[in-house]
Amino acid sequence: MPLQFNPVKLFAGSGTTVLAANIAASYGRALGDVAISRFSDGEFQPHFNESVRGCDVFLIQSTNPPTDNLMELLMMTDAARRASAHYVTAVIPYFGLARQDRKDKPRVAIGAKMVANILVAAGINRIMTMDLHAAQIQGFFDIPVDHLDASIIFVPYIKSLKLGNLTVASPDMGGSYRARTFAKFFNAEVVICDKRRKRANEIEAMTLIGDVTDQDIVLIDDICDTAGTLAKAAGLIMERGARSVRAVCTHALLSGKAYETIENSVLTELIVTDTIPLKHQSSKIRVLSTAELFAKAIMNVNEHGSISQLFKVD
Repeated sequence: MPLQFNPVKLFAGSGTTVLAANIAASYGRALGDVAISRFSDGEFQPHFNESVRGCDVFLIQSTNPPTDNLMELLMMTDAARRASAHYVTAVIPYFGLARQDRKDKPRVAIGAKMVANILVAAGINRIMTMDLHAAQIQGFFDIPVDHLDASIIFVPYIKSLKLGNLTVASPDMGGSYRARTFAKFFNAEVVICDKRRKRANEIEAMTLIGDVTDQDIVLIDDICDTAGTLAKAAGLIMERGARSVRAVCTHALLSGKAYETIENSVLTELIVTDTIPLKHQSSKIRVLSTAELFAKAIMNVNEHGSISQLFKVD
């Protein structure tokens, strides 16, 4: 008996409209019509202006701050379920609260697990995301999770730079596995910046482990928030004799004085994706698109194909 393919409809949350439009274009169809009604006190209500009955619905929304982005995704999910959608997939390019993946001190919430519970309770059947802060967050869900890897986008770009003496660096100990995985694509060495924090977003001290003399350094991280860690790591690396230093970060949160910090840093460039829209432009920030990768993943899910082929880097 041949496989049955349900009609596919893609909808954008208001926080991810540009990326969603690019995903839809790569997929080969227009975004569905969804509107957000807003009340004067800030309350909002999403509603679909077309039928989703019997459809495989893909809701595209990153859940970066403010929390309205997450709430909007949840309410869109509820609206789709109540409108008899056959299957609802939440396409979450950036999964917010992922840094809260464990209880690292007394009396704190595990935000990532809480969000996972809420998403499932809202009626989502499947999650599609990219570069979770901790890969084990997939285990917080009892539904399928497609965890896409941005390396397939970053590696070809880094190769195109033809860096003579490439060395991969991690800005902290926690990112060493990510850096080693990235380094394998280039058969490159790895160095690590060991940092000690006073508190969140504030570094007390940093030590470099490894030799960077006359090397072209590529710092690897998943999130760039205030950019303080990257700027400090880049400065330390250049002080130790590196030839150049650039950074690769999937999710450009870029809060506070991040843009100013990047402009004033020794970084040659910061390479990010479009999972989160930039608030400002910067001559040092290069944005690579994830739209084609997400479009292929959506197509493979709908056609019951394999996702693993999307992890192959040329």
